[in-house]
Amino acid sequence: MGVDVLIATLVAACLHAAWNAIAHWIPDKTVSISLVNIGGALCGIPMLLLAPAPDRQSWILLGVSAVLHVFYNGLLVTSYRLGDLSQTYPLARGTSPLVVTLLAVLVLGETPTAGQLGGVLLISAGLGCLVFWGRRTDPARPAAVGAAIATGLMIAAYTTVDGVGVRHAHSTLGYIGWLMLLEGIALPAYLFARRGRKLVLEARPVWRIGLTGGALSAAAYGLVLWAQTRGALADVAALRESSIIVGALIGAVYFKEGFGPARVIATCAVTAGIATMYLV
Repeated sequence: MGVDVLIATLVAACLHAAWNAIAHWIPDKTVSISLVNIGGALCGIPMLLLAPAPDRQSWILLGVSAVLHVFYNGLLVTSYRLGDLSQTYPLARGTSPLVVTLLAVLVLGETPTAGQLGGVLLISAGLGCLVFWGRRTDPARPAAVGAAIATGLMIAAYTTVDGVGVRHAHSTLGYIGWLMLLEGIALPAYLFARRGRKLVLEARPVWRIGLTGGALSAAAYGLVLWAQTRGALADVAALRESSIIVGALIGAVYFKEGFGPARVIATCAVTAGIATMYLV
């Protein structure tokens, strides 16, 4: 992996944790995800104007990814409404690589390497610790755990689709721009149809920070897609999940969420497991 890919992926991880913290901070989660999506769509427009259109063979994957992102955003809102950032964020991010590896073994019959087996054990231990911690502290947490795990499944799905799609697009900026636009319009339009003028009124006090979150989201995923065209998908995926540590720390420092030994161990285990799975 080149230094440019390494830096881009690590910056993307920090930006990803930051925009998720913004989405969690805005009290009305419907408003927060609407503003984040609109901000991302606005960032996508210049890309469409400056970059060539994606190759025709990538459009089906682009459409599938946009749909998956809509479901992902809905599940993300639900998990943040029900749980703490320092619990739901590591669960969502940690579930994705675990699911991908297990499916490769069970469905495709691939033989896992020692690194993959070790990574699966570490991730499973970390996720189990997070689930156990949630059940002990708050009876409402199981719902948050379920939403976070479902979010992770969506992450696994759209990451795989986009990893293939952006390589077929032959226009990284064009692919990113169209994805941001399609994803950014669909969900806010649906939510506006449901809540109408009330959604606009509730968004006014937080529209600046919400749109900023959208810009950070677009930059984070754009950097990841760019990195996937220049580095191994597995390596990029592993480094990207360093955002788990950043997200957990943001939850502890800015949201004053409990970050005791259980969460420290769980967060480190998930991160180490992902690194072991892909890099050993």
